[in-house]
Amino acid sequence: MSKRGTEKLAIKGGPRAVPEGAIKDWPEIDDLDRKMVLDSLNQPHHAWGPNCTALEKEFAAWNGNKYAITTNSGTAALHMALVACDCGAGDEVIVTAYSWSSSATCIMQHNCIPVFVDINFDTMNMDVNKIEAAITRKTKAIIAVHLHGLAMDMGKVMAIARRHKLKVVEDACQAHGATFKGKKVGTFGHCAAFSLNQNKCLCAGEGGIFVTDDESMLDKARSLWSFGETRTPSQSRDYHVYAMGWMYRNNDLTAAFGRSQLTKLDRNLARLKDNAQTLTECLRGTPGLILPAEPKGHGHNWYNYTVRFDMAKLGHTHDAPAFRDKIMKAMQAEGVQTSVWQAFILPAMTVFRAKNGYGKGCPWSCPHAQPVNYDVTQYPVAQKHADTHTGMTVPLRYPNGGKAAELTAKGMRKVMAQADAL
Repeated sequence: MSKRGTEKLAIKGGPRAVPEGAIKDWPEIDDLDRKMVLDSLNQPHHAWGPNCTALEKEFAAWNGNKYAITTNSGTAALHMALVACDCGAGDEVIVTAYSWSSSATCIMQHNCIPVFVDINFDTMNMDVNKIEAAITRKTKAIIAVHLHGLAMDMGKVMAIARRHKLKVVEDACQAHGATFKGKKVGTFGHCAAFSLNQNKCLCAGEGGIFVTDDESMLDKARSLWSFGETRTPSQSRDYHVYAMGWMYRNNDLTAAFGRSQLTKLDRNLARLKDNAQTLTECLRGTPGLILPAEPKGHGHNWYNYTVRFDMAKLGHTHDAPAFRDKIMKAMQAEGVQTSVWQAFILPAMTVFRAKNGYGKGCPWSCPHAQPVNYDVTQYPVAQKHADTHTGMTVPLRYPNGGKAAELTAKGMRKVMAQADAL
């Protein structure tokens, strides 16, 4: 026992708070998954096949969109969204300073210029009150990233877009089922992107989905998705390339897995929400921990349960990232499956610091572009978040239940009670 009367930390030889095997893997694979994937394997169309078109219809119906295109990644869906919004060489696209790299590199993929905006610390999303200051005569669109499954304030985002005649792309790659004022994300902007990656709430291993209610945007996105052609693999193709295009299509095996998981998505999201609530209640009042927020009117899907460490109270503002890592490693030793999701803010990444995406300074050196400033001191809130956070996904996912959340909280509280000894 420690001097405080608590068990010795596992990192110092004590017993784990979370026993081996207490946390089940994600996703749960059942007989329906096996049947649908094997049925796909046993039919002749393994590239673009019947499960692909079925997944598009079923996901659009589930989310409330008119149209959907299934892709090979959420990143591909984001690139398609920029093309659908007519973003081109030298156009500026506003995006959060803290997200996965794809939220910004997709902008470069169509020769556009990322313009970063700092985040709101409470929500971890782009600060909507700072968006208008980033708008210039070159601004064409806003990418609204619903980070970790919490929607941005889409009422304010869309109002800004209308005032400045901008398009809005929702990066909903982590946000399946998340809501704003009772309405699902992916239904507010002009188009949206979802991911089907292994770690997402809707898992197909890999893959993505582009959604929109605008048929002309659908056609533009589909052209990029299939080599620059104008006819889909389900139609009679002429194999003529009409514009720049990639090969972003999905495949039938992946789509079959995605369809099977989609039938369980509502159940899985409900369990995730219950487990997140349990974890929050168990952690409430833990000294040194800042718990994630769910503002009024927002329905979090809890894709990633992210906490921050209050370094002022812990006495470590001078070495926040290093001390965060010590706390996190101690929690991992207890069996808490937590990690640093993204240690770098986007403007600090080399590709943006060097402004040399394609070589010879492109796309920033494009004659249609204007100079942009990526001085990292403009994004202090994003930097604070990057330096002090840790987050988790699997412990709260189905089939894990409340007991897994309670054990996870036990491990986190145990470490925080002895943080001064790390």
